Formats: sequence, structure tokens, C-alpha cells
Amino acid sequence: MTAVSVPRVIATPATLEMLTNLRQQYGSLMFFQSGGCCDGSSPLCYAQGDFQVSAEDVYMGDLDGTPFYMGHDQFEYWKHTQLIIDVVNGMGGMFSLDNGTGKRFLTRSRLFTDEENSLLEEADLQRSRPMAR
Repeated sequence: MTAVSVPRVIATPATLEMLTNLRQQYGSLMFFQSGGCCDGSSPLCYAQGDFQVSAEDVYMGDLDGTPFYMGHDQFEYWKHTQLIIDVVNGMGGMFSLDNGTGKRFLTRSRLFTDEENSLLEEADLQRSRPMAR
């Protein structure tokens, strides 16, 4: 198993279908999950560029070409879990593009295995080391 094969975030088939539908309407998309109250506790989907990520936010990976970011503080709580982005019936977050569709994005999770955690920690170390010249 390589670090590339250990994604921090994955999407269910229902999520991929919803992303396709939203992309047709809004163009390129992005996700952000802050972990705050109300809307911030759900993954929020925005048109690319409608939400400004900070240098402290953590890039988790792409879902079918859609980047997924998480607030740094929230990442510290979730870093040992794989996020599984799903779609369920309900109202989306007030600022999320799923609002008004009758469906909403939902984050499920599973704990990484010890082996997966080791691979992810090694990959994080590799990214943090300065490149040799």
C-alpha cells in the first residue's frame, strides 16, 4: 500500500452523482468543512472561488476533481479518520449549493488502520521537508 492509495476523503456514488448535477449548473466546485456549529458542521459545497481558503486550511484531496478542504483545528480532530462524503435526504447548509435540492451532503467517517496512519504520517513528513538543491 502506498500513501497515494490512502485517500483522506472519498465520495459515495450518490455524492458523485450530486457533484455531476451541481457542476452542470454551477461549473467547477469545491468543498469546505470547518466543524463549526450549524452549517459549518456539514461539508459545504461552493462554486470554485466563492469561498476563500486560508493558508492554514488543510487540503484533504479531490472528489471527482472537486477539491475538499478542512479548517486546521477541525483537521486535528479528524486526522485519524477517512472522511466519506455521502448524500442524504434533507436541507443542505444555507450557503452550500446542495441547499434547495431536497438532498444534502453528509460526512461519515472510519478510523484509519495503524498501517494507513503510518503511511499518512510518512507522506506528511515528506511534504514538510525542504527540497534538496
